[in-house]
Amino acid sequence: MARRYGAALSATLMMMATAATSVPAPRPIDALARDVERVESARAVKNLQRHYAQYSQFGQWDAMAALFADNATLRWGDEAVTGRAAIATWLRAHAGAMNGATPGSLHTEIVDEPLENLSPDGTTAKARWMGMRFLGDGKGTARIEGGLYENEYVREAGGWRIATLVYHPQYEGDYADGWTNVGGKDLPIVPVHFTTNESGVPIPPATGAAPRTRATAQDLAARIARLNDEDAVRNVQNAYGYYVDRRMWSDVVDLFADGAAVHIAGAGDFAGRAGVRRAMERMGPEGLNHGQLNDRPIFDLTVEISPGGREAFARGIEIGMLGDADKHEGFWEFSTFRNRFVKQGGVWKLQALSITPLMRADYAHGWGNGGIALQLGGRSTPPFLAKAGQTVTAQPGAGARPAVTASSLRDLARRLARSQAYDGVENVSSAYGFYIDDFQWPQMAAIFALKGNKQSPFAGYFLGRDRILGAVNASWGPAAKLRAAISFHWRIQPVINVSHDGRSANLRTRLFQPRTSKAPAATPSNFYMGGVHAGMYPNEQAVLQNGIWRLWSVTIDEHYFASPDWKGGWAAAVDRPAGEVPPPSPLLAKYPPDVKISDLGRREEGFRGGTGKTIEWPGILPMWFNYRNPVSGRVPERYWPDCVPCEKLPDARMTAHGYEMPPTGPQIDGLDLTDAKKH
Repeated sequence: MARRYGAALSATLMMMATAATSVPAPRPIDALARDVERVESARAVKNLQRHYAQYSQFGQWDAMAALFADNATLRWGDEAVTGRAAIATWLRAHAGAMNGATPGSLHTEIVDEPLENLSPDGTTAKARWMGMRFLGDGKGTARIEGGLYENEYVREAGGWRIATLVYHPQYEGDYADGWTNVGGKDLPIVPVHFTTNESGVPIPPATGAAPRTRATAQDLAARIARLNDEDAVRNVQNAYGYYVDRRMWSDVVDLFADGAAVHIAGAGDFAGRAGVRRAMERMGPEGLNHGQLNDRPIFDLTVEISPGGREAFARGIEIGMLGDADKHEGFWEFSTFRNRFVKQGGVWKLQALSITPLMRADYAHGWGNGGIALQLGGRSTPPFLAKAGQTVTAQPGAGARPAVTASSLRDLARRLARSQAYDGVENVSSAYGFYIDDFQWPQMAAIFALKGNKQSPFAGYFLGRDRILGAVNASWGPAAKLRAAISFHWRIQPVINVSHDGRSANLRTRLFQPRTSKAPAATPSNFYMGGVHAGMYPNEQAVLQNGIWRLWSVTIDEHYFASPDWKGGWAAAVDRPAGEVPPPSPLLAKYPPDVKISDLGRREEGFRGGTGKTIEWPGILPMWFNYRNPVSGRVPERYWPDCVPCEKLPDARMTAHGYEMPPTGPQIDGLDLTDAKKH
């Protein structure tokens, strides 16, 4: 018996040894294929949530519910429902008459500033988002609500789905009186799902051996090219938005390919470059004069690259904050856009702009009675892009990169790293906004590179984490668990130019800043309830440091417009009395910066604490750009490609620490176009 058992055991061990020796050795292409799929998954999760917002704008509750997993749960404050059918019923009932589908109603929800973390095994993800809803029934009722989302996602058969949607309400109120903190109470800190290090690693290293792939190197090259193209299209779309804000019509026209077209629902069609300019000039002539506002921030942008890589589409939500303070006129405008792009000479260009205005409302009265219903007789719904939650894998075609061999896998990995960089920079940018909203100063300082630098408003630049932390502590004191008021820092509409090696990036992002407090919006001199404000982070940089994306330099130009109170909004702003100047920042005496704003000459001319006469809204501050026109290369009037304190402190340059300077104009594969042609 023992002899037979021993013989059987020996046979089993021999079979195991034979099987072990027959296991295929790991192949580099397997690991690359897994990495490509993980980046595609991270993008699918973000597109999934953005589709949720886009469906919401048109009251498509069943389509929204279909984005959820089989046994998903929606938690909205103290309410909770489980299952797709129950979620659809709840969404429909919660909207009521403010459903975005009934003529005159409005249900524009923006869900943006993503901070996402994929799980190591790639099957689940978590993400934090800012949320805000503009609601109206067209019969006299209008509301604004806002808060935070902390959601979980799961990969199921057929794609990614929302596993748990958790919304934390923070402020709400009717339009006439404005919003306040929910319940009129101090607001608690909403726990985050990430650590400071994880904020800079949206896609962590995978665990275990990569499964064997059937994809060829050419297949992977096409999929990576699709991801890189997605980034480029997103940059052109977001750059377009910044040019529109400033009525930089020459730069807008430069973004278009030959045979361009613009369609504005209810206004008509405009053909060719001359037509593009005529369409733009419906908003006014080139440039802004004193008191004029044309801010049109972009939210929930989704991008789809067509097979072959020569055509693309972008869809998103635009909210117009418009008017002329000198005339005491202010307007809201809510629109959807769906644009077509083409790739010519390796550069993505706009081919067709299609805008569907949904509503325009006078600021003083709001949209409670429907405002100006721009789509009379019912609203058309611009087509949505690829099915939400799916990882769309590009196929090699006429526009794909040439066939590659296994020896080129390292270059493919570099190209993939450039798209990973885009997500990493967006992540750490969002972390900065979330941490300063919550007064989490040690965490905010920790997301900077060791030798990074940060501007403190109206004072100057502080170099290194310790000095950055010292400055915010000196300005604001220690963090609190409860806050009576919050000045939110939505960092949205990023233009991210990544270096050729994928280890550094330039970033431009908008500051969209609603504020809330326990006191009613109409309370005079309530700093935290002046409605909506806006600034710009025009000269930011980030670097990959020990596998984690960190902020290298942060500059804030604020405010380009401000609302002195809720009742009048941005249209109520007036110039300071002659001779009156804003006081200097107390930080200059309390904790002096390493580089004062006043030392930076023309770069800080007009800004509070800078040189020359201070310009405040309704004056028009100069607008700086860290990139040239991404299609034509046109140099903006105010151009500052490197970090702002770099000219005073050359050691603050990331290029002095082994990092490449990212491209600042038309580019191919992270190289300025003129350099790319040499490779």
